[in-house]
Amino acid sequence: MNDLVTLGQRIRHFRTNSGLTLDQLGEKVGIAGSQLSLMENGRREPRLTLLSSIAGVVGVQLADLLDESPPSKRAGLEIELERAQHGSVYASLGLPGIRPSKGTSDETLEVLVGLHRELARRARESIATPEEARRANTELRQHMRTIDNYLPAIEQAAENLLSEVGHTSGALTHRSVTRMAEKLGFELVHVHDLPHSARSVTDLANGRIYLPPASIPGGHGLRGMALQAMGHRVLGHQTPVTYADFLLQRLEINYFAAAVLMPRRQAVAFLAQAKTDRNIAVEDLRDAFGVTHEAAALRFTNLATAHLDLEVHFLRVGDDGAVAKAYENDGLRLPVDATGGAEGQFVCRHWSARTAFTRTNRTTEFYQYTDTPEGTFFDSTQTGTTAAEEFSISIGVPFAHSKWFRGRETTIRTSSTCPDENCCRRPEPQLSERWSGKAWSSAKLHAHVLSPLPSGTFPGVDDRELYEFLEAHAD
Repeated sequence: MNDLVTLGQRIRHFRTNSGLTLDQLGEKVGIAGSQLSLMENGRREPRLTLLSSIAGVVGVQLADLLDESPPSKRAGLEIELERAQHGSVYASLGLPGIRPSKGTSDETLEVLVGLHRELARRARESIATPEEARRANTELRQHMRTIDNYLPAIEQAAENLLSEVGHTSGALTHRSVTRMAEKLGFELVHVHDLPHSARSVTDLANGRIYLPPASIPGGHGLRGMALQAMGHRVLGHQTPVTYADFLLQRLEINYFAAAVLMPRRQAVAFLAQAKTDRNIAVEDLRDAFGVTHEAAALRFTNLATAHLDLEVHFLRVGDDGAVAKAYENDGLRLPVDATGGAEGQFVCRHWSARTAFTRTNRTTEFYQYTDTPEGTFFDSTQTGTTAAEEFSISIGVPFAHSKWFRGRETTIRTSSTCPDENCCRRPEPQLSERWSGKAWSSAKLHAHVLSPLPSGTFPGVDDRELYEFLEAHAD
């Protein structure tokens, strides 16, 4: 439709320049003026032979008619207005379309187009609402489950970049990351004044990637942050149009960074040997490649099914029991809300992801079997701490796969019947009888519940702060 609108505008432009009416041009090329009008309004596609005839009559080349650019500023406004009125944002308003006439001034057209641009801008900003975010995140998690959390194209892109800098084995050095950036035309610059809402900033105009001077809390190393920023360029990302686009891009750059830091060939060989030895442990993968425990656990989910024939689940859970990240393709029943979203839902108190917090010694992985209505699962869990909270990272498999893992000899075994609330959510009857109506508690208020994401081109990043930062660092 968009191409036909531009084509119609170009036909009209050259027709009027030739001083011909619709009927006069139609008579010369053998069609009714009313049919020609439909073509000029983008509602009918002309045959190529007819376009050749029209070009000959109005004295231009066929290529001039087929050019994709608007023939004039006014035509450009009319085309943009037509496209906007056919878009989903305007259609959702249930309002009629407006067709500009000869009497419609350029100023009026500019106002109408400006209003549509603002509607589109506000629609893009509203994609960061919690409801939309949860829906998009759930759909993405379900999609990754269907492909076993494995993205071969990104694996290949990572291998290509590693090959270009000659990296073959061992942990990836900061020097190698710097060389990768140079191969892509970027300089890594460490600054103290990054926008508060951004982890990194890429200046496409001047070929710079701005990073903090040291690792930020939460285990995000500078190598990973730099690789994530480079991932946008390597993977050909464009400015996200929807929140789903934003989430997919974030997943892809995280995947890319992990695939560079823990290359497929090396990581698969390492894990395959561990499986042969019946000694798979996320902490070993972590130490072998010099990454965080969470990064190693997530990377394991990428490779476990595709290369080791293991179905797995992954959980990052806060010390309050709420899910921050989750993945499964092994049949574990994740806690979900009515929309299917797992993030923010509370895992069973009997799961390893929560019982691990009760340990006195948390320096090593914690192992546990859990009987559930869906079967028995083996989990290895490591706890950690950020400035805001404690958290746990769990990797688990069905009982049949536990024979390949370190810690399988554990005698710790619990039983969970969640989502049955009698499992761990409802208080014991005697406690309810004793304390119901006799206690009062003031709940913690999670500030992020009341704080919407900053509105901007990239969800969560303040445009004004971002552009002021770039201007301050530009040459």
